[in-house]
Amino acid sequence: MRVSMLIGATLLTAATALHAQTDDKSARREQVRQAHQKAAKACEGVKREERGACMQRELCAQAPDPKACNERVAKGKESFAKARKACEAKPESERRDCMRHELCAQSKDPAKCEAQAKEAVAARDKAREACKDKPADERRACMREHLGRKPKT
Repeated sequence: MRVSMLIGATLLTAATALHAQTDDKSARREQVRQAHQKAAKACEGVKREERGACMQRELCAQAPDPKACNERVAKGKESFAKARKACEAKPESERRDCMRHELCAQSKDPAKCEAQAKEAVAARDKAREACKDKPADERRACMREHLGRKPKT
């Protein structure tokens, strides 16, 4: 009797914690979405490279630790520049794979990074195949739909 009560209490506790974790993820996702919308509104009318810098400034200003955010962004830019330099001599057909390999080599878990990148490539190829015979606007909408992205409004 005591063992079954203990197991029941453990399962109830685990289920409650798991439910709370799911709520935390969706709340965090919504918080990030709202921050991005606020930054996009602040950077309205800014073009090209300046828009990226504006969005970074706005998003990092909203972060709990703006200094750490700016450092993380700078580190990412540095990693990308390093990968681009390492892959610039490669032919176009090999450059994407080289960039993925170089960027994943610098990540915390290179094997996981490579696996996720390969999944993304497979999904993109599948979407391209499904959408290949459509005109430009329909193809973009089709690609978004197949890749699970929301249509642009």
